[in-house]
Amino acid sequence: MGFSPLDVNDFELFGVPARFELAREVLDARWKKLQAEVHPDRFASQGPAAQRVAMQWAVRVNEAYQRLKDPLKRAAYLCELRGHPLRAESNTAMPADFLMQQMAWREALEEATSAAELDRLATEVMQRRQEMLAAVREALDVRNDTEAAAHQVRALMFVERFAEEIDRRFEALGQ
Repeated sequence: MGFSPLDVNDFELFGVPARFELAREVLDARWKKLQAEVHPDRFASQGPAAQRVAMQWAVRVNEAYQRLKDPLKRAAYLCELRGHPLRAESNTAMPADFLMQQMAWREALEEATSAAELDRLATEVMQRRQEMLAAVREALDVRNDTEAAAHQVRALMFVERFAEEIDRRFEALGQ
């Protein structure tokens, strides 16, 4: 613990490149290593103050891990680090074709009466999600176009919420 967890970003804390594309196994291994280093039990002999600091480190490591392991959170974090915060609450403008697709999906969800219909819709939504994540990777890691990535991430947030609605419908059908 030679540096303060507050002085570095999540990528620096984990010793990984500040890129969208990260190997999950590397991230997981680094998280386990960091957790072992900062676990409060390791500092029991140093007293309560050292344990509190270790606990703060552990919380910081876990928060960073949650951000980095989730592609959507990682992309949003990268956009923010690169000077383009999402401002998703106030910036909800979307292209017309995206809004039309959302409306078609919502209609399909409302009309779906079987698990097979929901499954087809879920497959379509997940395929679109993968395409959008690929576009985010391209924008962030290849073109360094953070503004385009931020637009894509905002749209992905809608897709994620819609996928959750599909999951709730599956649950309502008892699937």
